[in-house]
Amino acid sequence: MNLKHKVFFWLAVVCLPFSLTAQTFSNFNKKGEQVTKFSKLGDAVDAHDGEIAYFNGTYYLYGTSYGCGFEWGHKDAPFCGFEVYSSKDMVTWTDKGTLFDASTPVWQTRCNGNTYGCFRPHVIYNSKTKLYVLWINVYDNRVGYRVFTSKTPVGPFVEQAEPKLAVNADAAVGGLNNGDHDTFVDDDGKAYLAYTDWHAKGAIAIEQLSDDYLTGTGKVVQAVTKESTEAPALFKRKGIYYLIYSDPNCGYCGGTGASYRTAKSPLGPWSEGIKISDNSCGGQPSFVSSIKLKTGDVFLFGSDLWNNAAKNESLANYYWAPLKFNEDGSIKPIACQNTVAVPGSTKTDESLNYAPGCDINAATKRTTSFKAAKTGLLTNLSLSTFKSAYPDAELQITISAEGSDQPLKSFTVNAGRLSWSPKNLVLHPEIKVIAGKTYTISISSTISKGCYGLEYDRATKDSAEPAFLYKLTIASK
Repeated sequence: MNLKHKVFFWLAVVCLPFSLTAQTFSNFNKKGEQVTKFSKLGDAVDAHDGEIAYFNGTYYLYGTSYGCGFEWGHKDAPFCGFEVYSSKDMVTWTDKGTLFDASTPVWQTRCNGNTYGCFRPHVIYNSKTKLYVLWINVYDNRVGYRVFTSKTPVGPFVEQAEPKLAVNADAAVGGLNNGDHDTFVDDDGKAYLAYTDWHAKGAIAIEQLSDDYLTGTGKVVQAVTKESTEAPALFKRKGIYYLIYSDPNCGYCGGTGASYRTAKSPLGPWSEGIKISDNSCGGQPSFVSSIKLKTGDVFLFGSDLWNNAAKNESLANYYWAPLKFNEDGSIKPIACQNTVAVPGSTKTDESLNYAPGCDINAATKRTTSFKAAKTGLLTNLSLSTFKSAYPDAELQITISAEGSDQPLKSFTVNAGRLSWSPKNLVLHPEIKVIAGKTYTISISSTISKGCYGLEYDRATKDSAEPAFLYKLTIASK
């Protein structure tokens, strides 16, 4: 049995890209290469530059979506909104949808490619108001942020009054005033916003928030970092406050450094910076999540593995791993881990070894073969596919009996049907297949601009016909 047949057999038996008993997640494969994180439905996770929060025994991944085609600096690019995924084990993620409807004219005007965009969704819970509070970074107003509340961690979130902060309060409306931020709730219930001051060339400020967490109080410490930093992450461990940040700042850059500072109070004074990574495991620091478990507190460091500074980052991946500390409270240098055990679990497993490749065009098509396990009706063909760079022709998919030039079924898929982020394209061939007989799936296009892509098995990426992710459903007669 060749490798392509092995891939088919595995997918025909297992419906999800991760085992339900798996208790580790993978950042890289054994060779140190990035691997795609999938949702429960088999779509690539599309939530970036956000955070993982832990509420009531469930992990929530919040992030900016790029699947609809948002491109930083592309004036015609739409804003895709903010996605949230939930998980009990950080391995199997369920897409819970968008935090609010970003398709409205108001949000498209505020956040589309004609602006700097909208980023960095961060959610905290207010035990007094019993509401979840969302802060996002925007560039259409003076303060640089908008605030929302919801009764649940997955929304829908409703926008509240525009917040006010002490830093850049007299700046011009719109443009680069305040940038990347983080929200933090202390043990006494007081909340703080750590944020980037662009007028101070990327210095980070920390301001105490109001009791409802919806605006600033004016109690602020500025220039916690000097300049050329961003992406702050504020947390507390054993009475010490920590601020981790991107050092230097570099939008969509892979391999930026990570440094940290400490203080006895969120408002300082803060120590000098100490670098703990030169490249953030190939990414850029994004968050540190404080997760309180029965086995102890875990401080999960997250890094965005940006996709070669692409303006659309729907193919970007993630690095997640707990921070480690010395006895004196200092953070140990980050040692990049291929796989990480889920906090609180002793079981281990590995995720699939797939990564996206966008190479289908007029010169390149992809094929694979499968041997029907039984006689019946092929009702579903599911392919993990995507588009990039505005394809100017349709995607063609055919299914043929091996050795035949005449397809049993052909599909023409318009580019508008596909996401920029790998998602399952489900087709319904409704053709009879015979047990033991071999069939060929061909994927091609006549495009001269852009490309179509698949999720490829990294173990076969250098072969003439690399194996790709798909699933078949054959109904018995």
